[in-house]
Amino acid sequence: MTLGRLVILLLLFCALAAGAALYYLQVYGYYDTVELDPGQDVQLVSLETDTAEPIPYDGFQAIDAESSPIRYRACFTTTASPETLAASYVAVADATPRNAPFWFDCFDAKAIAERIAAGSAQVFLGAKNVHYGVDRIVAVTDDGRGYIWHELNNCGAKAYDGTVVGEECPPFEPPTN
Repeated sequence: MTLGRLVILLLLFCALAAGAALYYLQVYGYYDTVELDPGQDVQLVSLETDTAEPIPYDGFQAIDAESSPIRYRACFTTTASPETLAASYVAVADATPRNAPFWFDCFDAKAIAERIAAGSAQVFLGAKNVHYGVDRIVAVTDDGRGYIWHELNNCGAKAYDGTVVGEECPPFEPPTN
């Protein structure tokens, strides 16, 4: 083999290894399983008090990644009906679930979005500003299944797209680690 062919093979091998590493890190590498914290994992914001309150749940599964505040996904079951929850908790309009990694199979964003559009799932505010500019969204279906994801709120959308945030948004406080 000539030196040129060896260099080409080395470059191809490096590109393949880098591509495989990038794929692994995006799909698997940064995600961690969220440990169950009884009574605190599934909450909705009350219409009366404007604070998050726990709702009954079972079968909680969640993943999260420190690399992004919007990578949180969770699934659970509940005995509370969406109609009962709607009477006491803040509803959210126009919420669209974000895709989860294919290996987290309890969270199918397309199926959840279809149920929301069909009216067989209702969407609620789970918590405000879990990270700066990011709200926790909770969807509950008629058959008692629930799904949680994070979504940018108005302040977060402004902060991340570079427009002026304005006075209506809280001041940014960097995370303390």
